[in-house]
Amino acid sequence: MSSLCREVITLQLGHFSNFVGTHWWNLQDASLSYDPESPPAEIQSDVVFREGQTAGGHVTYTPRLIAMDLKGSLQTLRQEGCLYDSGEHASALTWEGSLVTHKESPPEKNSFLKDLDKLDKGEILADFPSPPREAVKKSGGVDTVNSQLSQIQRSYRLEGSVRVWSDFLRIHLHPRTISVIHQYNHDGEAHRLEAFGQGESALQGALLEELEDRLHFFVEECDYLQGFQVLCDVADGFAGLGSKVTELLQDSYAGRGILSWGLVPNAPTQMTPVKDLYRLLNCTLGMLHMATNSSMFCPLSLRGGLARIPAPPPEFPHLSFDPSLWFHSSAVLALALDALTVPYRLRNNSAPMWQVADSLAVSGRKVVSAYGAIPFPMMQGSSLPDALGACAEGLPWKPLSTCPEGGRCYGQWVTLRGFEGQKLVSCLPAGAQPPTPLHGLHSSEDVLAAYLASFYPSAPLALQLVSSPCKLTPPFPQIFSTSLNARGFLQSVQPPDAPPPTVTSAPIVTSLQSGSTLDPWLSEFRRAAKSIDVRRMAPSFFSHGPEMADYEEALEQLHLLARRYRDDSGGRTQSSSEDEDD
Repeated sequence: MSSLCREVITLQLGHFSNFVGTHWWNLQDASLSYDPESPPAEIQSDVVFREGQTAGGHVTYTPRLIAMDLKGSLQTLRQEGCLYDSGEHASALTWEGSLVTHKESPPEKNSFLKDLDKLDKGEILADFPSPPREAVKKSGGVDTVNSQLSQIQRSYRLEGSVRVWSDFLRIHLHPRTISVIHQYNHDGEAHRLEAFGQGESALQGALLEELEDRLHFFVEECDYLQGFQVLCDVADGFAGLGSKVTELLQDSYAGRGILSWGLVPNAPTQMTPVKDLYRLLNCTLGMLHMATNSSMFCPLSLRGGLARIPAPPPEFPHLSFDPSLWFHSSAVLALALDALTVPYRLRNNSAPMWQVADSLAVSGRKVVSAYGAIPFPMMQGSSLPDALGACAEGLPWKPLSTCPEGGRCYGQWVTLRGFEGQKLVSCLPAGAQPPTPLHGLHSSEDVLAAYLASFYPSAPLALQLVSSPCKLTPPFPQIFSTSLNARGFLQSVQPPDAPPPTVTSAPIVTSLQSGSTLDPWLSEFRRAAKSIDVRRMAPSFFSHGPEMADYEEALEQLHLLARRYRDDSGGRTQSSSEDEDD
């Protein structure tokens, strides 16, 4: 077992990023084991979690996380949390006259948060009595809030009650985690963080000092800091804030990896042309600047595209969810992000952030695209060659970055997670002829590599295979089709009158790619932004910056970035828009 833990600090910037991050942290928390007798997990949780101690001497285990959001975005969650609460809230009063107290009613908590409060206090849920100690010892050894949530498997239907990300947060946060930008509102029409320049100018003064202080706190307690993973909303003003944050990380922590994930939610049904224009400009500027300041930048979205009139969103054949519902779409992206971040979180044979980035961001190609099979279509009891053989006509994954697949692949990093209990190679009788070449291979890595080589014969490839799945416990939404069993594998027979099983885990395949399709994808951003008369259609966009000359320079830099992905091998034809750009 490797004794070296390379820590990672996570930053979540914006409300949708905090939605995705909340699901992601819930998934990590569900996989934690507090049993000292259990074997070490494949994923090293200390990479992203930190151990601390309260004033009362209680040991805590909280995310190494800084989450930024706007005023009014927390609802029932206290900014400082309650884990380190001393209970001393009364302030010293010197006024001896009469006092009138006006108390505002706190927001109502949903059923999940109410149950979580009871479990935190050591109470037993009335309709789910605590299991006998012998059963607890047999199943995990330690009776925790986490284990109790797994045992009750209550089906929380939170779709109608989730307003903000804290409505489904199941873990405690450190007092230095949440940072609120008070000058902008989460709700309403006034004082909104809508433009790139607003986000850039927001990171100064007290907010900048607070961020630097929190970064210093988390960095100082790391022994082998490998870098930062940054989740940032790039469709609104947080794109500008994320650009400044990644610039700060690059200047202050040179040599550390900075992997940035640009989050874009599905567009609301009622979006005005001006707001849609803002979204396009924010995405364009945010992607360019964050890619410049990061080791690698990957957009993540379930939209059909980031253009002003996108195509329909990708369809996942074994999911049943509402892409416009943030609680659902962020859950899908969190499942993908769990697998995408596996390489630098492994206990053994991990690949540090810089290695992942350097293998993909060759020749300045810092923007990469993500794809995922959620879940990976594998029949219960079958083998990996069987599952891949069923996908011989086309890759099983769907776009997670709105970038279509195809063209030349310059490099990719593929992760398969959650195949526990399945056969990874074919078990043929002695002398039997393999039905396909994949069935004749003798290692799971060779099987997956041979399959991918049939689509990308000469592309550099890195593989990570992790047996254990991510555990899906409350309040993760049940967004899976009835074709899956409880472990997320395809089932051959579905009883006609049986209720759909509660899916508690799922196999996932993800791919991070650098390829020639990013050339027309990036060029489309430049073409769309260049075709707009911003001064006439959205003059207020530049009221906080950038200057028009800087904006035009950014579009030129975007053009140069797109050219880095151009396939000059002779098998590609330029589009008319590219001819025009040249």
